[in-house]
Amino acid sequence: MNGPSTRQQSHNGGTFTVGNVGRKSSRRTLRAMATRANVKPFSPTEARRIQDGLQQPAVFLNMASDWPVCNWSVDQLAVSLGDKHIRFRLGRKDETNWPLFETQCAYVEANLAQFLRWTSGHSEAAVGSFAAYPFSEYWAYADYKYIAHLFQETPSKFQDVRWSDFGFEGRDGQASTLWIGTQGANTPCHLDSYGFNLVLQVQGRKRWHLFPPEDTASMYPTRIPYEESSVFSRVDVVRPDPAKFPAFRTARPHRVTLQPGQVLYVPRHWWHYVESLDTVTVSVNTWIELEVDDEARVSEAVTKAVVCALKAAPSQDNRDTWLNPTEDGVATHEENMQCLNLAVQACAQQPPTKTKALKRDSAGRPADPGVEPTPITAAFGPHLVLVPCTPREDTPGYDATCPAETPTKQAKQSGSSADHPAGADGFGGPAAEQGRVQGAGDALPITTNDLLDCLVHPDVISRVTELLLEKRSGRRPGVTPAHR
Repeated sequence: MNGPSTRQQSHNGGTFTVGNVGRKSSRRTLRAMATRANVKPFSPTEARRIQDGLQQPAVFLNMASDWPVCNWSVDQLAVSLGDKHIRFRLGRKDETNWPLFETQCAYVEANLAQFLRWTSGHSEAAVGSFAAYPFSEYWAYADYKYIAHLFQETPSKFQDVRWSDFGFEGRDGQASTLWIGTQGANTPCHLDSYGFNLVLQVQGRKRWHLFPPEDTASMYPTRIPYEESSVFSRVDVVRPDPAKFPAFRTARPHRVTLQPGQVLYVPRHWWHYVESLDTVTVSVNTWIELEVDDEARVSEAVTKAVVCALKAAPSQDNRDTWLNPTEDGVATHEENMQCLNLAVQACAQQPPTKTKALKRDSAGRPADPGVEPTPITAAFGPHLVLVPCTPREDTPGYDATCPAETPTKQAKQSGSSADHPAGADGFGGPAAEQGRVQGAGDALPITTNDLLDCLVHPDVISRVTELLLEKRSGRRPGVTPAHR
């Protein structure tokens, strides 16, 4: 689509919305967009260049509307997958001010036909394992479902996803995951250790709450529950508790409602919390690898070795469910050390690269002040819209303003969708606010989880990774001793 309607932007309750693809007209609009499928706003080379330069989340419009995967409604998937059972995660629709981690959810196995009947209020006999969970009280989420596994009998379905349009030749559904949820289904706030993320919204709408890497100190990072490549936040970013997490007041939320046919670019190490807004939602994503992931794998191996060593030890305070259900089990120390050595060896064998992602510590300081981003010129406009920092008037007890930020790798961009001033802003929560809240809590004993929050804090793990790589190869990794 061309013209003003495709770039309609609004702030609803502090959330940024791009486009006018509503629930009722989304399929009709997508079909109309597909008629102009041969004319993409960006070539694969241009799309790749834009992604290489963006340092802030952005929404691509009119890039995927002709992909066959845009027809993957839950009804269509229910026919395609037949009686194949899928694991759903269920959570109560209660409003709390703490995150609902995956270790605290219920799980059921069901096919998509049973799922659809459950969302439509059918009798218990028709909904299978969902019968024990009233739809009025629970949401359900089939998350992290690898398309390669779901359609292993019909691999032709992989071609329905075409990430090659974004400059990744040959990348399709085989390297993608499927997400199916109901209203209220959510992913706990976290950052991904590896790569960056491209997300296509297929059915329904999802709201994304994103925070830059510079805000890590304000996000209260934790590795419990443990999941490889995921650093969780202890804050409920939708209903935060200012008394328990005072440093979160300085975090800078970027919120956007993603609609069908739109693709969200999530830069490396951006925190994100995602919630489904409609009765049924479907999305597809892929994680794109980066050269700096070699170092990240060393960091993850260190983290896993430390977490498993401490949490597997018998202790009165080690009775919590600390391993995320996505993990296969608790690895032995010998297995973890073998993984660590392999990761260090692989990283040490890689030649130093000239292009590395700009790294910052958790206080927002450049990890290497001598490294500057490479300037680019991004084609912001009706087909590419930045996700701006959104004021938090709806969050009592927290600042309602948004500091300046740098949307791309150049000091300032013209044509930004929201005309936000650009400029480096590197601050995080004050160090004094990152510990326990002063007062009665001071008398509480330090737990194993408290110790782990310090030992595997991103800043600490970054420094340990640096030391290990220096010890193994003598080569300086992409992080300098900014944290000493």
